[in-house]
Amino acid sequence: MTTTQNSPATDPALREYDALRERFAPVLDEIAAGSAERDRARILPFAQVRALADSGFTAVTVPTEHGGGGAGIETFFRLLIDLGEADSNLPQLLRAHFAFVNGLLLGEEGEDTDGEDAAREDAAHWFRLVADGAVFGNASHERTSATVGDLVTTVTADEDGYRLSGEKHYSTGSLFADWINVSARTGSGGRARVTVRADSPGVTLRDDWDGFGQTLTGSGSSLFEDVAVPASHVRERLEGGDGAPTPQTAFLQLVLLSSLVGVGRAAVRDAVEFVRTRTRVYSQGSGATAAEDPLVQQVVGRISARAATAEATVLAAAQLLATAQSATDEERAHLIDAAELRTIQAQLTAVPDVLAVTAEMFEVGGASATSTARALDRHWRNARTLASHNPVIYQERAIGDRLLNGTGLVYFWSTGEKKN
Repeated sequence: MTTTQNSPATDPALREYDALRERFAPVLDEIAAGSAERDRARILPFAQVRALADSGFTAVTVPTEHGGGGAGIETFFRLLIDLGEADSNLPQLLRAHFAFVNGLLLGEEGEDTDGEDAAREDAAHWFRLVADGAVFGNASHERTSATVGDLVTTVTADEDGYRLSGEKHYSTGSLFADWINVSARTGSGGRARVTVRADSPGVTLRDDWDGFGQTLTGSGSSLFEDVAVPASHVRERLEGGDGAPTPQTAFLQLVLLSSLVGVGRAAVRDAVEFVRTRTRVYSQGSGATAAEDPLVQQVVGRISARAATAEATVLAAAQLLATAQSATDEERAHLIDAAELRTIQAQLTAVPDVLAVTAEMFEVGGASATSTARALDRHWRNARTLASHNPVIYQERAIGDRLLNGTGLVYFWSTGEKKN
């Protein structure tokens, strides 16, 4: 058989993906098998996160010399879409973990040590932990009276190192983590990334996320009460670092979009399975079975096309991001900007496409499709919740402003109260 230019036989990225997809197939299949029941009973996926870590999935982008899978960015996002189809909660709850690893790959996450050799050794330390199965969580967002861009959580020096105090909300993934990366304000008024053990004295993790979708992401609040932190686990951010163009912004958005695309694929899969198993038909239908009804076939065809379009758009953005991350310094700024723009554009099309898929899937089955036993509603709830992150209305305006007025894209955003 003659292979095409983009076939797995000739495309290194697809060959890499195929090999890793086969390796992770058993754990992904097991996760998918229990996803509906976990949603119905609100069973947090502790076992599933551990299975992903034990299989090497959480270290899939860690360089092979440090014990990881060495996967490229495009391969990583293909695998993340597969995980999102199995259970969309898992890519989102691991978002901070994978972003931390990607920051290490970019050289943006090492500690403030002197010299490149020391920085590389520090990154190697964290890579080894991830390869050994350590999972990292996030604690950045606050619901305080702080103004936009400011923080109330503080990290202050003492005679033994540092002390961390503050409260965070939407600490996605931290319930399942071994380590938590916390954003804090320093004594000098700057910013720092503080890495603490999840089981350190003074750390309290709460399962109080009350959203109607993505209910198993552990996106609850976290409390840090005078937590002792060694100096080696506190990295002060460089002045002006927040807001500077970085591939991490597109990376973080693409994790959410991969989860969303996974929802779309799962919705199509479950709609097809539902129709195939239906024995009852409508009197005004046009087929002996639901699967033979051309109107039902039309719905399935339409939602499959929308899901496929969303996936292709997200993977195209991932391809640009892969190019940007491997670019030389001379090309880097331009390619980061191009990847960020394409990622935002992907968000603006993938969101309505997947929301349409998860709503229109119910057209194939009447009221029986709303049975709580099937839990098909989780697809819409999850898609709607994912789509509410980094709201589309602001992203639409950002692109319009960019194209009309040449305004730069926003690489860092936060919430808070407006300054007077």
